[in-house]
Amino acid sequence: MDVRQMRNDVLGPRVVKALESRNMEAYYVKTREEALAKALELIPEGSSVSWGGSMSVKEIGLLDAVRSGNYEVLDRDTKETRAEQEEVMRQALNCDVFLGSTNALSEDGILVNIDGNANRVAAYSYGPRSVLLIVGMNKVVKTEADAMSRARNEAAPINAQRFGIDTPCVKNGTCFNCKSPQCICCQILITRFSRVPKRTKVILVDDDLGF
Repeated sequence: MDVRQMRNDVLGPRVVKALESRNMEAYYVKTREEALAKALELIPEGSSVSWGGSMSVKEIGLLDAVRSGNYEVLDRDTKETRAEQEEVMRQALNCDVFLGSTNALSEDGILVNIDGNANRVAAYSYGPRSVLLIVGMNKVVKTEADAMSRARNEAAPINAQRFGIDTPCVKNGTCFNCKSPQCICCQILITRFSRVPKRTKVILVDDDLGF
């Protein structure tokens, strides 16, 4: 076991307890394979399932598993026009299980997410009956302030570059608090408690996932 794994093995369970104290359901697993198995265990067959633009969900193989499984899949990527994609995004707000990750997670269990279109943060805050998040330990930071900084100065520029949009952070690698027409930080969601018990489920993975 390397020193990173040693650190994660003591930090991960502590973050799980912090999330549980905020009325969320949480797990810590060692591998992507374990994360996939736990995720499928938490998604009842026959459920309607959708997701935002999460790389973490894709990286553990969950998108492929859902697409090939016994689920009602709401997949905007199968649509050709923007209007059709937006209709699926609206339908996703009423699905049974919404899949995603988080841009950052503080050690005391606070989730910070930023969004351009806001469909992802809208689903996280209200609508879908359950929200299932796959979170690599690379996204765990010390405080809520650190989580906000990570979301804006690391996750946002990388995602903006991935989407090929034209914002200051794409050119300079960090947030400039812009008002660009293609701004990726239009909506910022801080989730500190789940009023509906266990609606938000978090699987922490001892791996680097997403951005």
